[in-house]
Amino acid sequence: MTVTGSPLGATEYATSSDGTRIAYARGGSGPVLVLVDGAFCYREFGPSERVPQALADRFTVVAWDRRGRGESGAGASTYAPEREFEDLAAVVAATGGEIVLGFSSGAALAYRTAAAGLIAPRALVGYEAPFVGRNSGKDGRPRDYRGDLEKLLAAGRNDKAVDYFMVTMVNGPAFLPLMMRLMRGPFAKLKAVAPTLLHDTDLMAGFEVPTAELARIAVPTLVLCGGKAAPAMAEAQEAIAAAIPGAEHAVLPGQMHDVKPEALREGILPFLAARGLTPAPAVAGA
Repeated sequence: MTVTGSPLGATEYATSSDGTRIAYARGGSGPVLVLVDGAFCYREFGPSERVPQALADRFTVVAWDRRGRGESGAGASTYAPEREFEDLAAVVAATGGEIVLGFSSGAALAYRTAAAGLIAPRALVGYEAPFVGRNSGKDGRPRDYRGDLEKLLAAGRNDKAVDYFMVTMVNGPAFLPLMMRLMRGPFAKLKAVAPTLLHDTDLMAGFEVPTAELARIAVPTLVLCGGKAAPAMAEAQEAIAAAIPGAEHAVLPGQMHDVKPEALREGILPFLAARGLTPAPAVAGA
C-alpha cells in the first residue's frame, strides 16, 4: 500500500519481539524521524496521514500502524503496553530512527518506551500526552474507562465506544458523535479500530503523569503543548517536562490537540537544529 498524497513509499515490515508484524512506510530525506500516533490513528487516518508532507524536505519520515490497526498484526498474546514498547523499538531499529515524535497517547508511548530503555533516539518529542486524570461518574468516583469500554465492545457497540472515548474520556462536546456520524468514511474507520481504545487506556496507566517512570528518560526531550489546550492538558505537559531530566517545554500558539502540521514543523525545528538534526532542505533540480 502507498498512502495517497503522501511522500511515504510502499509498506515495509518490522517484526516485534513477540513475532507480530508491524507495518511502516518511509519517505523524504535527512535524519530519520519516526512518528507515533495516538488513539484511533494510523497511516491512513490522523497525523501520520498529514504530517509527513510538512517534514519530508528535512527528514526521512517514518509512519507506522500500531498493532491492531491498518496493516499491522494484532498480536497473538494478551495485550500489555510493553508489547507496544517493543513494537516502537522494532520500527526504530528497522529504520535507524534518530528522532521519535509522538502525538497524544502516542507521545505517552514514546516517553514510556524511552523510559524503559528500549529506544535511545538522539531526540524525543511529544505533543500533548493526555495525562489529565480520569473524569468522575455521577457517584463522584473516577470512571472505570477500561471496564466501560469492554462492556460496549463486548456488546458489539463499537460506535458507542467511539462516543464514550470522544465525549466522556477526552471531554469533547456532546454534539461531536452526531457530527462524526455525518462523515461516514471517517466514522467507519473509527469504529474499525475502536477495540484498540483498550490499548490506549492501558497505555495511559490511570491518566496520571508517571513521574518516577519519566525520570528514567535519558535522551534530549521536547514537550509540546498547544496554546488552546485545556488547563488540565497544559498543566500535564508542564508536569511531564518537569519530570524528564533536562527536558524543554514549549507552547505552540493557537494550536489545539489536533495540531496543524505547519505549526508542528516550526515548533520542532529549533530544538532539532540545536542537536544537528535539521539539514538544509533539498533544492529542486540539484
